[in-house]
Amino acid sequence: MESLLAHLARKERTRLRVSRVYVEHAPDLVNRLGVTEVPSLVLLDAGRRILARLEGRASAPRIERMLAPHLPDGGPVSVEAA
Repeated sequence: MESLLAHLARKERTRLRVSRVYVEHAPDLVNRLGVTEVPSLVLLDAGRRILARLEGRASAPRIERMLAPHLPDGGPVSVEAA
């Protein structure tokens, strides 16, 4: 899934910031994001509110379907991958 996210980060670099969170290094953040399964993708807005999530392995089309309604024409959103 890392290569999918790297591709997506390049493709949508003006509208999306992708970050990886290591669950063992940031348990408080993982808990705050409600991550219960690894891997997980959590889409956050600029105010760090959760907009959407995917848990478990996901294909590129599934990730893009999750993101499509949330990607703005202007400012970026963030995807945290755990």
